[in-house]
Amino acid sequence: MPTLTGTPADDGFRMPAEWEPHEGCWMLWPERPDNWRAGAKPAQAAFAAVAHAVADAGDPVTVGVSAAQFRHARASLSAAVRVVELSFDDAWIRDTGPTFVVDGRGGRRGVDWIFNAWGGLEGGLYFPWDADDQVAGKVLEIERSDRYRAPFVLEGGSVHVDGEGTCLTTEQCLLNPNRNPGRSREQLERLLSDYLGIERVIWLGAGVHADETNGHIDNLACFVRPGVVCLTWTDDEQDPQHAISRDALERLERATDARGRPLEVHKVPLPGPLHYSEEEARGTDRRGDGEPWRLGRRMPGSYVNFYVANRGVVVPLLDPLHDEQVLAQLGDLFPGRDVIGVPAREVLLGGGNVHCITQQVPAPLSWSN
Repeated sequence: MPTLTGTPADDGFRMPAEWEPHEGCWMLWPERPDNWRAGAKPAQAAFAAVAHAVADAGDPVTVGVSAAQFRHARASLSAAVRVVELSFDDAWIRDTGPTFVVDGRGGRRGVDWIFNAWGGLEGGLYFPWDADDQVAGKVLEIERSDRYRAPFVLEGGSVHVDGEGTCLTTEQCLLNPNRNPGRSREQLERLLSDYLGIERVIWLGAGVHADETNGHIDNLACFVRPGVVCLTWTDDEQDPQHAISRDALERLERATDARGRPLEVHKVPLPGPLHYSEEEARGTDRRGDGEPWRLGRRMPGSYVNFYVANRGVVVPLLDPLHDEQVLAQLGDLFPGRDVIGVPAREVLLGGGNVHCITQQVPAPLSWSN
């Protein structure tokens, strides 16, 4: 499919909210041995559970799989899930896949961001990442969607929109010099406007404590409908997350969205805190000499890292002390959708969660619909 000149905003396209109708959902199949323990078999079972939950919630699922893993993935996934051979470096399609944009006239295109493995040679998580940087273009070929190649580094998990002109993001990620050095806040706001079709950026500070992505917004806060935001929260003032969430709350309470509305904020409990066990840390291949790189580290657990499908919300289950409370809370926030909990510790061991491993394909509806 052609690579377009111009920008989505100039062509009348915008990124729709996640709760708007979907035509499908993309995932990738995990196998990287230095990120997924025990040969990635526990993670593969968890990814399969997420894929089946998303499909049950009304979004047809496609899973990209390496040639080496194709037969195993095909046997592990139900016939309702499409499996295609696709090369990549790791399985975080929210960040490596395209961000789809629509124009309200039946058109759908995709934005292909520059990807540098969350920081490139200045703190990035692996090298090389060239196969990951090609994922978006490959997905757009399969979806037969025209492509914009954005001229800056961005991961899909670092932005969240309400579909009505407002974008949430964090300073820790987008203003990090390991992404787009030399670009100012104002320049990045202009680029977000050009490529997402948004009018206002609400900047939060840091992301969830210990997040390896340098603070992606999808682990900290998200819109659940226009004017309404979920925020990861803890009352424990001794937890490093408390100050982060308090700062985010204060910023959200001062903000208004692109339509001039104040924001209603719902606090979602922080799971845990959760830490890598010795068995979990030692289950991955080592990166260089010394102890496993995650041994004893805290995990960036968050219930806000959920996926909104056509008929349901797929939520990570992370902590028996909070799971049921969060499912009930999200059920109230998403009336008319089933709330589906999926055990997701194995996904979190890799550094992210349900939202990070999914990428929606919005339906190209017309305004008359």
